[in-house]
Amino acid sequence: MKKVLTLGEIMLRLSPPDNQRLAQANSFNLVFGGSEANVAAGLSNFGMQVSHVTAFPNHDLGKAAVSHLRKNGIDTTFVKFLPGRLGVYFLEQGSGLRSSKIVYDRANSSFSSYDGSDENWEEILKEFGWVHWSGITPALSQESANLTLRLLEAARKNSIPVSGDLNYRSNLWKYGKSPDEIMPRMMELTTHIIGGTRDFNQCLNKDFQSLQEARTFAFQHLQNLQMIVNTQRIVHSASHNTLSANAYTKDSSISTESIEIQNIIDRVGTGDAFASGLIFGLINRKSIQESLDFGLGAAVLKHSIPGDVLIGSEEEIKEILEGKSGAIKR
Repeated sequence: MKKVLTLGEIMLRLSPPDNQRLAQANSFNLVFGGSEANVAAGLSNFGMQVSHVTAFPNHDLGKAAVSHLRKNGIDTTFVKFLPGRLGVYFLEQGSGLRSSKIVYDRANSSFSSYDGSDENWEEILKEFGWVHWSGITPALSQESANLTLRLLEAARKNSIPVSGDLNYRSNLWKYGKSPDEIMPRMMELTTHIIGGTRDFNQCLNKDFQSLQEARTFAFQHLQNLQMIVNTQRIVHSASHNTLSANAYTKDSSISTESIEIQNIIDRVGTGDAFASGLIFGLINRKSIQESLDFGLGAAVLKHSIPGDVLIGSEEEIKEILEGKSGAIKR
């Protein structure tokens, strides 16, 4: 079975209970989460061997975050303990017509100071068959961008497939570089890109009017690119969404059916669950259609699970896709 390497920051997530607003909160529910680690946890949940590259402060919270990874079956060989702090984000869960809200407090984290220069990634990656990254990491600091680039260049030298969720976040690019100065080289080294029109525009400093325009440009200029994937979400309310997904190669277009999701428990991490399902399918040589469908089912299931991480079986996802979910199992 192919081993997967993921990289990215893990933060402490604090949420007021019972859909309270942050201004009302007297207590918080505590979990750990981060986009790429969420993907790692999803893949581990499906039985994959996954290692995660990250860094924490050497205190009890940092050690608790390492335990979070291990609890989810993720190998922590490449976790570092460095000076700095643990990043935090506050999540106010929306309900009905009130949207959810996230407030970040992650500046000067231990992870943002780690550039990966202490490891021989080309040699390390000889044991791996897939690498996953997201655009959140190179947005944090020059060191984080250097770390990402080191791993992607090592993956290219080893001819390893690389998936990248562009995940453009405007409020993260604060260290003096713009996305179009950093992201194009990383996109050139990526075989499977997850992203929409806005992501491509911001990362490449373009003005594409549609994803089709972005796709045409990307397949012409990104020589290693094999696939572009995106999800489409219709938000009826904070508790009621409709989700579908699309995949594009240079010569084909594949789409899923739309799935309506009601009574949403937690929307955070649903895109990461989608990525984990998609990657799982592709690694196991399922067709693009099967992999895309499985990714969608994983995302839909995650909407029903509190916290950042997908916990669920292949059987449950297949039941969602077959319309058999929701019954009591005795």
